[in-house]
Amino acid sequence: MSELSKKEKDIITRIDKYLYENKITNDCLVQLIELCGGYLNLKTIPNYAKDNNLSYNGVKKTRNIINLFNIKFVIDNH
Repeated sequence: MSELSKKEKDIITRIDKYLYENKITNDCLVQLIELCGGYLNLKTIPNYAKDNNLSYNGVKKTRNIINLFNIKFVIDNH
């Protein structure tokens, strides 16, 4: 993945500080993850392959794959 810009790093730092200082609930954190996942169109490789009528190996070789929480996901937000 590409390097974050200074502005993006500042945003991450502000979010981190806000979450730490305000003791956000687990439910809120899950909703934030779901929101970000929606923007990324984040799907596991098998789900992405099924939804797009592709093979698992075809997806692995041709899509943007990230490892998050020890699970491989496809990012397809174009």
